[in-house]
Amino acid sequence: MLANYLPTLKLFAHPKVITMLFLGFSAGIPILLIFSTLGLWLNEAGVVKSTVTYFSWAALGYSFKFVWAPLVDRLSLPILTQTLGRRRAWMLLSQFSIIGAILLMSSTNPKLGVDSLTMMAYSAVLLGFSAATQDIVIDAYRIESADEKLQSMLSATYIAGYRIGMIVAGAGGMFIASYLGSSKSAYSYEAWSSAYMAMAMMMLIGVATTLIINEPQSKHIETRYAIQDYARFFLLFLFTISSFVLIFATTQDLLESVKQSLSELLNNKHFGGFVVDSLRMILALLCAYIVARILIMLNIVNKTMVDATYINPVRDFFKRYGVGIAMLLLAVIGLYRVSDIVLGVVANIFYQDIGFTKVEIATIAKIFGLFMTIIGGFVGGLIAFKIGVFRMLFLGALLSSLTNLLFVVLANVGHDIAWLYITISMDNLSAGIAGAAFVAFLSSLTNIKFSATQYSIFSSLMTLLPKMFGGYSGTLVESFGYSNFFVITTIIGIPILYLVYKVRPYID
Repeated sequence: MLANYLPTLKLFAHPKVITMLFLGFSAGIPILLIFSTLGLWLNEAGVVKSTVTYFSWAALGYSFKFVWAPLVDRLSLPILTQTLGRRRAWMLLSQFSIIGAILLMSSTNPKLGVDSLTMMAYSAVLLGFSAATQDIVIDAYRIESADEKLQSMLSATYIAGYRIGMIVAGAGGMFIASYLGSSKSAYSYEAWSSAYMAMAMMMLIGVATTLIINEPQSKHIETRYAIQDYARFFLLFLFTISSFVLIFATTQDLLESVKQSLSELLNNKHFGGFVVDSLRMILALLCAYIVARILIMLNIVNKTMVDATYINPVRDFFKRYGVGIAMLLLAVIGLYRVSDIVLGVVANIFYQDIGFTKVEIATIAKIFGLFMTIIGGFVGGLIAFKIGVFRMLFLGALLSSLTNLLFVVLANVGHDIAWLYITISMDNLSAGIAGAAFVAFLSSLTNIKFSATQYSIFSSLMTLLPKMFGGYSGTLVESFGYSNFFVITTIIGIPILYLVYKVRPYID
């Protein structure tokens, strides 16, 4: 029996397969340095929770990477492309940019005040943008470096490397900061700075891999659009995002009096602030949309290129399902993971606040939790094959919502290792199940003519709204307390069950 699998198992020793293990490790390092690990650092530095969770927005680059992916795919870099080739050149540039962003974060002490926090925010945004760019290039390299028969092996080792990188950045960063003496009661900037510098050094594994591997034979299809067309579209994106940031930042002082008046009216400072900040977000989004429309009217971008690259895949989706059903499907995509992602932004801070040490969080929530997520993914895939995507999708949404109630129990029992294991086991297992079902759901919605673009848009939308809402999770905790916050995250998962049920005819 084993002899039948030996030829397949030997493929794991293939140089191209091993390469993806190291590139996956390089891709897995940055993400937690923006989310959970950074959250613990800021929490120990005494930064208020509402500000801490705003930093999760720095990872929105992952949700918009489809915008500049065509530019990365086509644009040659001076000197580097001639020396290394297009893929390796962009890979090396993004990796050095990641290292620079991490080192910039390590040189910033968030306890020193607003200016330091602002610098930390800029560094985190740079890290998110650079990491998303690295993901784009590694995906392209993986597809071009081997034929279809080897792709499953490449994906498997890439995911394994990615998970290992997440463990190193999550658990490893916490272990280093704890070992060097930083804690909730005795904050040490030097300990956290050293932890982040160590993570920057870990990225050298990816750099070495990039320098060792060979450039793949390019298989991408050339289009009739010039590099300048993609560059102009990316410029449009930058102007739009810049206008959003500018409006959101400048309206803070202008709406301060409104926030105070509303807080007094509602007799709740935190909730009043949440309402005003939400209005600021809506206003900034509206202004960004107006700026984008004006620039398009001024022919800043090639409209034909935009139609072919971005509009036609969207138009195809609405044409196949109709506007009503398409909007319903998009609602499921955008909101399916909102319950667990909003909770996840504040999870590590919660563990620390109820008395768990960084070593305990790293060991149980990160290492043990990651293995439970992987098991959940395998279980979800197997069960979905047997009972269908709809039932699995519904079960994943139900479990993701209900397991949040375990955090209410944990909030009341406090520092209890057994309950932490129970909570992490059930929460991560359900997340793995929901994730496996959701990937199958997204894949079923794509048209093979536009598979890459449609899937990237769907996967971006999947995290965009939850991450935006997650930025307010600290404000909700300060307003309602941990137990009520976890109940809220459970309640917001209930409408998702209804939406999943409504789209049942279009899933299986």
